[in-house]
Amino acid sequence: MKNILLDRDGTIIEDAHYLASPDQVRLLPNAGRALKRLQDSGLRLYMLSNQSGVGRGYFSRRQHEAVQSRVKDVLLEQGVRLNGDRFCFHAPEEGCSCRKPAPGLWDELAAEEGLSADESLMIGDKAEDMRLAARAGLAGSILVLTGYGRQSAWGQGLPTPDCGWEHTAACQPCGHPSIVASDLLSASDWILDTPSGLRGQRHTEP
Repeated sequence: MKNILLDRDGTIIEDAHYLASPDQVRLLPNAGRALKRLQDSGLRLYMLSNQSGVGRGYFSRRQHEAVQSRVKDVLLEQGVRLNGDRFCFHAPEEGCSCRKPAPGLWDELAAEEGLSADESLMIGDKAEDMRLAARAGLAGSILVLTGYGRQSAWGQGLPTPDCGWEHTAACQPCGHPSIVASDLLSASDWILDTPSGLRGQRHTEP
């Protein structure tokens, strides 16, 4: 594994529901520690996030940029620097190709950064993140139970460990995750403790 693709709200930072103010940016517990461990192990970190608040008119692109600048600052305070980020600003009814679970953000990132799907893993708190991994043919995905993760797991009949992680009964066409982890730190434990865990398990969706 070389590349970790990360959702933002509910995965790295608290989900403030259409976050529009830098003052509301809060790292989730142990998120900075988890990302630092992954970064220090040589993995590259990328963020892929739907930000439909712009398309819905809830906040401006400038407000989004101020929030994202603050996210980067709080990560730098933890010694973490993202290798890149991509955002979808469209409202759902616009029918774009970049709103997760559509793979447009990944396609753009992969083309510009020269990334390979079979060397990339998606981590997020929503079914949309898992389905993106499936549609893009990524090596796998991890559902974290922070943010909307627990509701997402319940909706798919997946385990909900209070700590640590559990393997799932993979359902590739459904976009089920490879692993359910209690939080980003537990997800990093699995990635670093099982370096070959996803080999030969390419995630696909018809």
